[in-house]
Amino acid sequence: MTTTTVNGVLTEKPRVTSIDVLRGVIMIIMALDHTRDFFHADANLFAPTDLTKTSPVLFFTRWITHFCAPTFVLLSGVAARITLQRKTKKELAIFLLTRGLWLVFIEVTVLRFALLFNLYYDFIILQVIWVLGASMVVLSALVYLPEVVIGILGLAIIFGHNVFDAFPLKPEDTGYAVWAVLNQTGFIQLDSKHAVLAFYPLFPWLGIMLLGYSIGKWYTKDVDGAVRRKRLLAVGITSIVLFIVLRLTNGYGDPDHWSTQKNTIFTLMSFINCTKYPVSLLYTFMTLGPVFILLWWLDNKDFPWLKPALVFGRVPFFYYVLHFYLLHTLSLISYMIGSGKSLGEVDFHFGNNSFGGIPYGFGYSLGATYAVWIGLVIFLYPVCRWYNRYKSTHSYGWLSYL
Repeated sequence: MTTTTVNGVLTEKPRVTSIDVLRGVIMIIMALDHTRDFFHADANLFAPTDLTKTSPVLFFTRWITHFCAPTFVLLSGVAARITLQRKTKKELAIFLLTRGLWLVFIEVTVLRFALLFNLYYDFIILQVIWVLGASMVVLSALVYLPEVVIGILGLAIIFGHNVFDAFPLKPEDTGYAVWAVLNQTGFIQLDSKHAVLAFYPLFPWLGIMLLGYSIGKWYTKDVDGAVRRKRLLAVGITSIVLFIVLRLTNGYGDPDHWSTQKNTIFTLMSFINCTKYPVSLLYTFMTLGPVFILLWWLDNKDFPWLKPALVFGRVPFFYYVLHFYLLHTLSLISYMIGSGKSLGEVDFHFGNNSFGGIPYGFGYSLGATYAVWIGLVIFLYPVCRWYNRYKSTHSYGWLSYL
């Protein structure tokens, strides 16, 4: 952990290198999925996890990115608890409330434009930044509770929210819109021209953030590193074992069951093809189990070859926003060159078999998509390194929101 103290008082934001490195690795992987969204020809034609249409390479290209959102949310909770070393609970609550509201605002403005390139507000997607912000708002009120209570509440949500899978609401049902935002992914039609897609309902992800907050204490100066590593490894192994055992039963924990397929690899794909929208209990076990083991492995170690990931992990919000704008812009330019259309001829309205002005089916091979992804990450590295240096040498309060 990197900190600065004066007379025993923490004066700079405590940084845990292993957390920054893991977050950076996840940021790199995340960019692969979004590059696929904008550049792969089949991206909007079928889901890459649809076993009737996908290939193993395409499936695992998507599957590996499943680790991203749970890790973001978990580590955000951990970071909130670490911050309590230099803030009072009241100061932390105010910070979480204001930053949470700020992230929700960014989702429906800056990031919405990055995805759609229009200001019609015909369509809004509530994605991971929205749920991070909303979870922070809720956590801002819960920080006054005993930490053990927060941990128990987080686990109760993680283990229990799939009970509601048996009681889904339909768009015509009373309370559907609210329930879609809170617990059930859904398409909310506001009127004939405006709609909201609640991709990341609050409750399931809130449970992960509360879990992260409760284990954040393991990273404080009061906990010995060996004890922390022992706990991380134990939780990681337990999560993976629980995933395998529960998944084998095809019972509680995920609404989509696995089945024997045409060959071994497709059967394995079916087994690990868990539900993300909304995130299921088994999805959580499957993704966070290895994440805890990675945190154990990275803890108190120095890997020079992971220095680029460390840079990305220290400026995740900057990276996240910038990479969406770059990908969409490059994809749009590529489409206009290929189709011969000018910017004025591109239809940016949502629907009509297009997204953000780019028609469904436009794009390139998966190999070309990987090449674009690698180029994007290489380009972003010096930019993020500059911004990380700027943040490290300037103490403006507003930088904590970026």
